[in-house]
Amino acid sequence: MQKIAIDVMGADHGVEPIVLGVVEALRHRQFEALIVGDEAQITPLIPAELTSRVQIVHCVDYIKMEESAASASKRKESSIFIATELVREGKADALVSPGHSGATMSLATLKLGRIKGVSRPAICTTMPTINDNPSMILDAGANTDCKPEYLVDFAIMGHEYAKNVMGYANPRVGLLSNGEEDTKGNDLTKATFPLLKKFDFFKGNVEGRDIFNGSVDVIVCDGFLGNLVLKASEGVASAISHILKSEIKKCPIRALGALLMKGVFKNLKKKIDHSEYGGAPLLGVQKVVIISHGSSNTRAIECAVYQALHALDSEICAKLQKVFESR
Repeated sequence: MQKIAIDVMGADHGVEPIVLGVVEALRHRQFEALIVGDEAQITPLIPAELTSRVQIVHCVDYIKMEESAASASKRKESSIFIATELVREGKADALVSPGHSGATMSLATLKLGRIKGVSRPAICTTMPTINDNPSMILDAGANTDCKPEYLVDFAIMGHEYAKNVMGYANPRVGLLSNGEEDTKGNDLTKATFPLLKKFDFFKGNVEGRDIFNGSVDVIVCDGFLGNLVLKASEGVASAISHILKSEIKKCPIRALGALLMKGVFKNLKKKIDHSEYGGAPLLGVQKVVIISHGSSNTRAIECAVYQALHALDSEICAKLQKVFESR
């Protein structure tokens, strides 16, 4: 049975929503959970019928959000250090953490190691589109300063993840720029374009709107730009939701119309809610690592665990190793 290590310390809303998310995943999928954190807080949240598939690894120390990621390698009693060690030692097959993302990335790279041939690991985040298939952006924050060869590696990893984990038959990859023309972009995108043009999956430069219109499946950029896009998109989704609720409340007729469209709004919320996508895989390390949002609710953690299980089922790390070995 697959084993998932979950770091439940350091999230914005405490231990409870993280543990409850793991519990929901345990109810629907067969796996063993190694829950790393404060035993006194975790134990009351585990139903008796699930205790046989749960191992609590007790610790109270964790890397706080305001702390430097560099301190993680020295904090051997911290939850993320212990959870990463469980994966490194083979006691767990994958890691899920909604805690300090920088610490998670740092320890995953240091302890689990990069796949040979990968210049830098990248965070791969999922975005809603007008189609049924979401698009993916990488890098979404692991590497703020990039070289052209990094972006080429991101494109390869994103293409393989889309094909093997997301199930896209022929994933299309675009390079995020300020215009679709081949000559558009900054120094980084201009230098990267001819390198990506050698790959059949590359469809050329894409603009910000193409992230959501389904014209490509994977969007490649540096981590600075990718993280800005991610956070801006979350802000827009939240603002639209707030505006809709505010406008509906202003008029009884609008409220009636909203009631009739309840199913539509429910589906829209599900499509744009980042909780439904779980977390972001850290691609390029030798084991499956899912980085979840610090504000993750129960549903987000449940989906993050499913994401880890899907990645394990697809053997994505082994497939990435094979692809980079053959380059």
